Amino acid sequence: MPHSTQLRVTPVTAEDFSAWLPYWQLYQQFYKVNLSQQITAQTWQRFFDEHSPVYCAVARQGEQVLGFVHYVFHASTWAVEDFCYLEDLFVAPEARGQQVGKHLIEYVQQQAREQHCARLYWHTQESNKTAQRLYDWVAEKPGVIEYRMPL
Repeated sequence: MPHSTQLRVTPVTAEDFSAWLPYWQLYQQFYKVNLSQQITAQTWQRFFDEHSPVYCAVARQGEQVLGFVHYVFHASTWAVEDFCYLEDLFVAPEARGQQVGKHLIEYVQQQAREQHCARLYWHTQESNKTAQRLYDWVAEKPGVIEYRMPL
């Protein structure tokens, strides 16, 4: 593969907003949510705030963005070290099946290792069978059930 077409994962830059936003909107459509523009703007700002534990990386092939991953470092009562929560993962429909998601997860795994995290974890919908094929390949499923309470 020529160097310009190799897949690489890098921290998001401010110039990536116009490529990230449509994927962020498709991600919301998939999960049947409609987050406000205020939430989207705040999320984007957090990626560039050195005091925020929220990060974004994008997968690129040449200059084209093919997907994103959002992740958060946080303290835990279950370990001395922090945990890393992979909160959102999205790959462009035309790039699925090309291991883009795997590369994004591996990038977060490396970031978590560099931060000396005790665990990297994430959730997905029971109905998201496509993503689960990838997740079952790269990680273990601990059998945890999530409950939510609106506040």
